Amino acid sequence: MDKAHADVLKPQATRHPLAWVPTLYLAQGLPFYAVALVAGLMFKSMGVPNEQIARWTGVLGLAWVFKALWSPFLELARSKKRIVVALQVAGGIALACVALALQLPAWFALALVLLAVVSLASSTHDIGADGLYIASLTARQQAAYAGWQGAFFNGAKFLSLGGLVILAGVLEQRVGAPAAWSTVFGLLGALLAGLGLYHAWALPDTHRGGAAPASVRATAALLLDVIRAFFAKRGIWMGILFIVLFRLAEGQVQTIGPLFLRDARALGGLGLSTQEVGAIYGTAGTAAFLAGSVLGGYFTSWLGLRRAMLFLILAMNVPNLVFWYLSVAQPESLGLVTAALSAEMFGYGFGFVGMILFIMQVIASGPYQTAHYALGSGFMQLGFVLSKVVSGDIQQALGYRHFFLWVVLSAIPVLLLARFVRMEPAPEQ
Repeated sequence: MDKAHADVLKPQATRHPLAWVPTLYLAQGLPFYAVALVAGLMFKSMGVPNEQIARWTGVLGLAWVFKALWSPFLELARSKKRIVVALQVAGGIALACVALALQLPAWFALALVLLAVVSLASSTHDIGADGLYIASLTARQQAAYAGWQGAFFNGAKFLSLGGLVILAGVLEQRVGAPAAWSTVFGLLGALLAGLGLYHAWALPDTHRGGAAPASVRATAALLLDVIRAFFAKRGIWMGILFIVLFRLAEGQVQTIGPLFLRDARALGGLGLSTQEVGAIYGTAGTAAFLAGSVLGGYFTSWLGLRRAMLFLILAMNVPNLVFWYLSVAQPESLGLVTAALSAEMFGYGFGFVGMILFIMQVIASGPYQTAHYALGSGFMQLGFVLSKVVSGDIQQALGYRHFFLWVVLSAIPVLLLARFVRMEPAPEQ
């Protein structure tokens, strides 16, 4: 290999991976959880009805559905580092602007627009960050630091729900909801922009050197070929239906569950404070989810995907009955509520492994594996978004008790389909 070719492949900076891998994935997680989780709790505190919270936060998730369609075009840029830094700073500014918008009369519409900007910046940042990680590290290093990836991405959840939401709950009692949530989004924005500035120094660069980037036309042609090959896979439509139905119950309960905890007892909720909900989801709940994910991976590796899938679906859905129990009993013990939700989150983490492996091993098999995994992940997010968008209207129509029973019944279609869907890679065509 000549020196010019080597310069194309090797990063031009040699900082130790621990100087940037943890913070890179912390920066990937912060805006994602701000949109997916924190925004819903903020809207609840600001008096927005459940159906509007579910509908609009669901729509915001569409950016992660379609990001695979513009991911190839990021390869046209000569420096992944510049893309990543710019998107982190832009996302931080947009989050800080949410803090300002909450003080204005038209705060709801302005906040949605700004959160849409955050969603687009964050979903595009995912592509650049993962590409930078792959391009900057050897295969051995990628495996060695994969644990740091997951730990700090989920660390953003601990920080967002276990730290900043608890802070919002404390401030709500002292200065009111608008000022409290402005403080939280201001801190989120400052932290993300600060990470962007740090990464301007810390991230390795991946300049193409003397190699000319592909043209827009060639990239578009490649994208079309990737899409054609994806939909030409045998059994692909059954697989897509399985992916969408797999998340039917999850999208509903993960959207309405936190709102149920916050709603007044007279309305069928548990009447918990923002601080209490943050403590449950951000600490014990997240720890239970991570433990379930690790054990679910070992379980599936031991049993094999086809034999394990039924158990994974049940593990992800049967624990949703704890929400029905809580809606009926309306216990006042915070310890009991925490234990119940930890069991639900453990099952959620344990079962969700099945969807990741199904996409990785079945849907993404064959040529264009990385691109097809991105497309499969987009359909996975689409299933979540579709169920999330309608969840508020269903809950309003049924009430909490009957809604949580409906959520459990929502798992029946994917349980039936699991008997017929292919669970191994299709033979090469």
